[in-house]
Amino acid sequence: MAWELRADRPIYQQISEKVVLRIISGCYKPGDRLPSVRELAEEAGVNPNTMQKALSELEGKGLVFSHRTSGRFITEDCEMIEEIKDTIALEKVEEFLISMKKLGITGRELIELLGRIIKEEK
Repeated sequence: MAWELRADRPIYQQISEKVVLRIISGCYKPGDRLPSVRELAEEAGVNPNTMQKALSELEGKGLVFSHRTSGRFITEDCEMIEEIKDTIALEKVEEFLISMKKLGITGRELIELLGRIIKEEK
């Protein structure tokens, strides 16, 4: 998953969001050890202090925890991860529905369109 950071919002917030996406998508599994701050900062192309701030924010939310000498780990609270995944998915669906409504797409048309797209994926 590319970091693709933009200048329109604080970088640490974007990094936090990217790490959350990696967690809820299963890229980082519950209990996994995260790469070091320096490794992640180098991968993302940011200052280690920025990465530290992003990871500290995730620690504050309970998604990540630290072991003083072993590094940072993903929470093992699978229920928390699923709740976050559901919340983000719901937000994305609501944004999508608003976009479709602005295009004048009715509920029925949307269902038909989604059905076609799903069929084509198989």
